[in-house]
Amino acid sequence: MGLETGALALSIATAIAAGLIGCFAVMRRMALAADAISHVALPGIGVALALRIHPLAGAGAMLFFGTLLIWALESRTRIATETIIGVVFSAALAVGSMMSSGEELIEALFGGSGKLTIGEIVFGFLAAAGVVFFVLKKRNSLILVLVSPEVARTAGINVARLNLLYLETFALAVALGLRYLGVLLMGSMIIIPAATAKRLAGSLSGMLLYAVLAAVLSTVLGSYAAVLLHRPTGPMIISVAAGFFLLSLIRWRA
Repeated sequence: MGLETGALALSIATAIAAGLIGCFAVMRRMALAADAISHVALPGIGVALALRIHPLAGAGAMLFFGTLLIWALESRTRIATETIIGVVFSAALAVGSMMSSGEELIEALFGGSGKLTIGEIVFGFLAAAGVVFFVLKKRNSLILVLVSPEVARTAGINVARLNLLYLETFALAVALGLRYLGVLLMGSMIIIPAATAKRLAGSLSGMLLYAVLAAVLSTVLGSYAAVLLHRPTGPMIISVAAGFFLLSLIRWRA
């Protein structure tokens, strides 16, 4: 598999993971939180650049500890998740902006166009497989926790641990797309296909399927259009995804 073919396959795998994890983000009313969590990666990218290590290593580490902090604060303070994420997001954005500058900051925000390495491709496939496995294995438990945490506890589900695993898996999905979508756009890739699927599907299985289809089509068509029109790939992918969402609104209203 060549690097270019591997990069396209990885972008499709990332789209599948984003579509699946995004469905539960939409159902958990984390639409705005998706963008906020992705911004937590900024300080990690800044530290990685300063230490001359791979930016994604710093982003991944910061996303892991950032979501762990969000989970811990939510568990201890009982403050709404959205409020805690908003505070962490604001602090991360401020610190990250101070630690990055110029082209480095632009690439971190909107993604880069450089070729992926073999290591990035291998890690990406493994991470995408992990996200897909978690969602498909735990989807019934996640739904039960959404409907009633008390009933979930009665059924033997460790709600706090499941919420932590979900947040960390969500962060992993964000990290997957930072390389080519950037901090600003990866949250949109997670939310928009899922929001489109929610308009079209009548069941959870249908929503998961539609979300994956919307995410994959947006990635493939957006990547092709970016090459054809000589435009940045990330913004083009999100524009196509937004177009699908608008079409779903027309169909729904009809």
